[in-house]
Amino acid sequence: MEAHNAVSATEILLNEGVILLGVGLFFVILFRRFGLGAVLGYLVAGALVGPQGLGLVGGAESKLAIAEIGIVLLLFLVGLELHPARLWRLKRDIFALGLAQVVTCGCVLTAVIFYTTGFTWGAAIALGLPLALSSTAQVLPSLKSSGRINSPFGEKVFSILLFQDLSIVPLITIIAALSRNPADAGGPPGWMMAAYTVAAIAGLVLAGRFVLRPLLALVGRLDERELFVAVGLFTVLAAAALMHALHLSTALGAFVAGVMLADSPYRHEIEADVEPFRSVLLGLFFLAVGMVLDLRTVAANPLFVLSMAAILVATKAALISGLARLFGMPGQQALGAGLLLSQGGEFGFVLFAQAQNALLIAPEAASLFSAIVTFSMATTPFLMLLARRFEFAKPKEGDKPAGPEDAPRGSAIIVGYGRFGQTVAQMLMGHGFGVVLIDKKPAQIEVSSRFDMKVYYGDGTRIDLLRRAGADEARLIAFCIDDASLDRRTLEPIAEAFPQAALMVRAFDRRQVMELQGMELAGVVREVYESAICMGVRAMEALGVPPEEAEEVERQYRNNDDQRMALQIEHGNLFAAKHLMYRPGKGMRLLSRGDGEKG
Repeated sequence: MEAHNAVSATEILLNEGVILLGVGLFFVILFRRFGLGAVLGYLVAGALVGPQGLGLVGGAESKLAIAEIGIVLLLFLVGLELHPARLWRLKRDIFALGLAQVVTCGCVLTAVIFYTTGFTWGAAIALGLPLALSSTAQVLPSLKSSGRINSPFGEKVFSILLFQDLSIVPLITIIAALSRNPADAGGPPGWMMAAYTVAAIAGLVLAGRFVLRPLLALVGRLDERELFVAVGLFTVLAAAALMHALHLSTALGAFVAGVMLADSPYRHEIEADVEPFRSVLLGLFFLAVGMVLDLRTVAANPLFVLSMAAILVATKAALISGLARLFGMPGQQALGAGLLLSQGGEFGFVLFAQAQNALLIAPEAASLFSAIVTFSMATTPFLMLLARRFEFAKPKEGDKPAGPEDAPRGSAIIVGYGRFGQTVAQMLMGHGFGVVLIDKKPAQIEVSSRFDMKVYYGDGTRIDLLRRAGADEARLIAFCIDDASLDRRTLEPIAEAFPQAALMVRAFDRRQVMELQGMELAGVVREVYESAICMGVRAMEALGVPPEEAEEVERQYRNNDDQRMALQIEHGNLFAAKHLMYRPGKGMRLLSRGDGEKG
C-alpha cells in the first residue's frame, strides 16, 4: 500500500511537473515573442492549468509555499548587489529617493483605496503599501538589455528598485502589527522580536565572517563547482531557516546572507551558481500565483479591476516622475523613470497573502488586487516603448558613439590576475578605466587582497559568470590566464554572447596563436615575446654590440618572425619558413641580406 502511494505520488509529481513546465514554457515563449515578458506568461499559464481554469494541476497553495523560496533567493541576489562601495555611492538615491517613492506612493494609494472602496484603514494599508512596489523581475532585465544599467538614469531606477526590495521586511512587519489573527497575537511581543532581529543579524554577520568565508576559500582550493552550488544554497536556506525559527522574515535572512557575501571574492561564482535555482523557483512562484487567482471573482468585477489598474499606473507614473524631478533628474528622464516603474510588483502577491493570513483582507480581495497587479504589469512592455522616446532608449543611429574615455565603471574585465594580468589591469587603471578582476586561484586572491586589490573568484571562461561580472556592458574582455588549451571552441561562444566587447588573449606559444586564427580578436599576445626580445637586446649590449646594430638585429628579428608566423598560419604547419630563423653561424648572413634589402 505504501509502495502504491509512493508510486502515485511520483506519478502525480511527474505529471504535474510536465504540465506546469510545458504550459509555462509555451506561454513564456509566446509572451516574450510579443514583448510582454516572462512574468505575465507564467501568470497566464498558472491561471489556465489551475483549479479555476482547466483544473489540470491542483495543490496551488502548497506549491506557492514551496515556490516562495524563489523570493528568498531573489532577496539573496539583491543582497549580493549591495557591494559597500556601490551602496555608499548610491546612498542618496537609495535611501532618500527610494524612501520618498515608497512612502509617497504607498500613502496616496492607501488613501485612494480607503476613499473609493469600503475597506477599513487596516485593509487599505495592507493593500495600498504593497502597490507602491514595482516589478524588479520586469524592469531590471530591460535596463540591462537597453544598456542603461550603469547610466545616471539606470542607477536612479536601480536605486528605487533596490529600496523597494529592502522595504519588503518593514512592510511585512507593518502587516504583522495590524494582524487580527489570534495566532499572530500569540507570538512574541514587539520588543522581543526586535531583539531577535538584531541578534540574528549579528549572528549571521559573524557566521559569514568566521565560518562562511573560510569555507568558501576551502571549496575554492578544491575547485569543485558543485560544492559552490551546495554552499550557496546552504547559506541561503540556513539564514532563512534561522529567521523562520525566530518568527522573523525569511526574506530578511536571505538578504543579510547576500550582504555578507557582497564584498566576498567568491560573489560572482555564487551568484552564477544560485541564479538558475532562483529563475526556476521564481517561475514556479508566478505559476502558483496564477493558479491561486480566483478568476470567478475577477470575472464578476472586471470594471473594478481594470479601473484600479489604470489608477495604479497613472498615480505611480505621476508621483515617481515628480519625485525624480525633485531629485535632480531632467524632465524627460524623470518621466521615463515614472513610466518604467508604474506597474505593481511581484512582491505584492507575497504581501497580499500575508495580509490574508493576518485576517486583514478576505481571499476575494487578495484575488482582486493580485489581478490588478497583473493587469498593471501587462501595461509595462507598452509603457517601455513610450519610455524609450525619453532616456531609456539606446543611442539613435547617427549619434556620436561614446569614446573609450566615456566608458562606464567596469568597462574592462581581466580574466587571470597573475603576473601578466596584473600589468595589463594596472595600466588600464592608471588611465582611469574601471576594471573587474577574475581569477580561479584562491591563493592569488588572498595575496591580492593584501594589496587592497579586489579580485573575484571564478572561471572566467564561463559565460554565466562573465555576465554576472558585467560582461554585457564591458567594452573589453582580456584573457590573461596561463592556459595553452584556451581555443576557439571556448572563445567563440563568449564572442557571440558579448559582441560589444573586444576580446584579447594571452597566448602560450606560436601553436596557440595559430589555433586562434580566424577569430575577430582585438589582439593575441605571446606571453614572453616582448620580454625575451628586451633581454636579447640587453644581452647584445652586455657583449659590447653597438646600440644601432642591436636595434637592427631586433628589427630584422621582428620582421622575420612576422613573416614566419604568416607562412605558418597560411600553411597550417609549424615548420613552415624554417629558413627565416637565425642559426649558429648564419645570423650575420641573414642580417647582411636584410641590410642589402633595406638599402
